[in-house]
Amino acid sequence: MFVSDTERVELRIHTPTVELPLAGHPLVGTAWLLAYQERAVDVLRPPAGEVPTWESEERTWISADPQWAPQFDMRQLESAAAVEDHPGAGLDEHLHVWAWQDKQAGRVRVRVFPTAMGITEDEATGAAALRLCAVLQRPLAIHQGTHSQILARPAPDGTVAVGGRVHLVETRGY
Repeated sequence: MFVSDTERVELRIHTPTVELPLAGHPLVGTAWLLAYQERAVDVLRPPAGEVPTWESEERTWISADPQWAPQFDMRQLESAAAVEDHPGAGLDEHLHVWAWQDKQAGRVRVRVFPTAMGITEDEATGAAALRLCAVLQRPLAIHQGTHSQILARPAPDGTVAVGGRVHLVETRGY
């Protein structure tokens, strides 16, 4: 993630192999970091368009059109255990596997393998959460990776809000 214009908060999002128009996890993290640095903003501007951001109940949120997110081959599996045991994806795939942990409560287990982007497995994929929430059209609590929880909420205008808690792990001087 690169902030190319600090006044307008224009961003560029890169994986090891491609530039993305939108990625939820980096946008949530950037919104949180700007607020942490006492430079909170209401809108981020990745290549896809304007993405509102806000803080609520100790969580950082963004809202975006799910169509802006990269497409994934989304497969529902029979159980959360099947998601845990999934072997991953081959080269040049964007695989998103998921299963209900508790359908009534809206809890799902997810793993995302964006190998075509140069990533074997993603710990937290807000873009996949945007797309899954848009398909299911209900609030979700998504358990992804080892420790990530992404909350997703559909809106009447077709956008989806994704958010979660963000923690500073380290700082580096350059």
